[in-house]
Amino acid sequence: MPGPPAFPPTHGDGHGGGPDPLSPDRERMVAEQIERRGIGDPGVLRVMREVPRHLFVPAASRWEAYDDAPLPIGHGQTISQPYIVALMTELARPGPGEIALEVGTGCGYQTAILSRLVDHVYSVELVEDLAREAAERLESLGYRNVTVRTGDGRRGWPEQAPFDIVLAAAAPETVPAALVEQLRPGGRLIIPSGPAHGQELLRIVKDESGRTRTEVAAAVRFVPML
Repeated sequence: MPGPPAFPPTHGDGHGGGPDPLSPDRERMVAEQIERRGIGDPGVLRVMREVPRHLFVPAASRWEAYDDAPLPIGHGQTISQPYIVALMTELARPGPGEIALEVGTGCGYQTAILSRLVDHVYSVELVEDLAREAAERLESLGYRNVTVRTGDGRRGWPEQAPFDIVLAAAAPETVPAALVEQLRPGGRLIIPSGPAHGQELLRIVKDESGRTRTEVAAAVRFVPML
């Protein structure tokens, strides 16, 4: 049986760890795939330029890391295409001092993006191997304000709730009630939801009275939330 995909060594990361030969590809990714498609938040654009996506994909896919496409990361999971990561992050409106919950750590790329924009990210991953590898990768790349654990993301992380942001990287057919409950007033839940043939990316905002409103941001296709 083949093993999990090998990931590139974590050096040359663009954070002072050495030269980054793929920096021009990352700049082009932001200009052509993200800004050109309407993402305008300066913080989101900045971190999409800074975080080395090629260090979050398997080594065999490294030279595809800045293409406008999702890529497999093993265990039947994928890393979302860069535009979707940027869109979800912009919809979440992350800010200094905020606390975020991520459901579906995967390889840790979205975790890293969020971590550069908020005070702390708590991330839950169902697949134990992915959770362990992502935690090690994030630590080695210097993302210190992240806590990863293995668990059922549908239940959120009640011990650390409430959250300013909840962001899900997998699609349940219906939005788990626990994720809405764990939003603080003013909080934003960004989640794909629906059957595999008809998923929508939702933005759910909780007001100060605890009521929510739901906006549909885009038609999407994500791996199902298991």
